[in-house]
Amino acid sequence: MPSPRLTPLEDDAWQGFLYAHDRIWREIEAGLAPLGVSMAEYSVLALLARAGEEGMRMSDLARRRVMSTGGFTRLADRLERRGLIARRRAAEDGRGYVATLTKDGRSVLRKAWRQQHNDLRRLFLDRLDETDLQDLVRIWARLGEDARD
Repeated sequence: MPSPRLTPLEDDAWQGFLYAHDRIWREIEAGLAPLGVSMAEYSVLALLARAGEEGMRMSDLARRRVMSTGGFTRLADRLERRGLIARRRAAEDGRGYVATLTKDGRSVLRKAWRQQHNDLRRLFLDRLDETDLQDLVRIWARLGEDARD
């Protein structure tokens, strides 16, 4: 059974991740705020942009955002009320819903991407070399694996 205490290295790694994540998240969110977009909303718009014209099932969006279905539905309701996404019944089974990005959603996403891209470079990417980035890609892939596998 693993020890309940963290080693100094484990603690430094964990605390470093928490600090860096919180700092970068807050600064990027502050950059998006004047555009009226939160990081959570931005991430949904970005996922829908990647999905293209066919959109993405609401359940898949919730899973990709690591949110409960109810929490994600409230987020999607806000985006739909603002005219940034549209929802329709899934053609395959008629049970679920598919979300797509609207013209206004694309416009907001373009503005938000420019802001986020500048902040992302300044706060994250420009501080790392190629080896660091490759290491992070490998680490995120491992940490993103389902722990039940």
